[in-house]
Amino acid sequence: MAQKMADPRELFIEELGDMLYAERAIEKTLPKLAKEATDPELREGFEHHLDETREQIANLEQVFEELGEKPKAQKCPGIEGIKAEHDEFMKGHDPSEKIRDMFLTGAAARTEHYEIAAYSGLITMAEQIEGGRCVELLQENLEQEESTLRKVESIGKRLAKGAGARA
Repeated sequence: MAQKMADPRELFIEELGDMLYAERAIEKTLPKLAKEATDPELREGFEHHLDETREQIANLEQVFEELGEKPKAQKCPGIEGIKAEHDEFMKGHDPSEKIRDMFLTGAAARTEHYEIAAYSGLITMAEQIEGGRCVELLQENLEQEESTLRKVESIGKRLAKGAGARA
């Protein structure tokens, strides 16, 4: 039987663990995505975001420390679903380079939207529960994710425009 959760701080720690798992999974996946990408700007974007993701992991670990907690990742079904969608598409469609790059920008945008929603929620909780340094660290991560989303959307628009006519 599940243990009842009644303390908002417990939820905050659980959600932090979810994002720690997600960021670590993304860190492992980004080199693969960079290899799959044929568009130079997209490839460079994945490589750059790998460095940001490492910073985000460090920020999350620091938030745990600010709370007096040991960093503990909790399996994140959301990020696992996004990864599964990628793998199924790549295996099931054998996409051309152009289609693969377009798909990768969409997958990256979905991931960024997921992370933005998660960090927004964490910041709201942190403001009420902990405040201070926790909010600052989470805000840094949120701002990086929002910036990455803008870049991905720009690349996606360029690729879609370039694809223009139906094959």
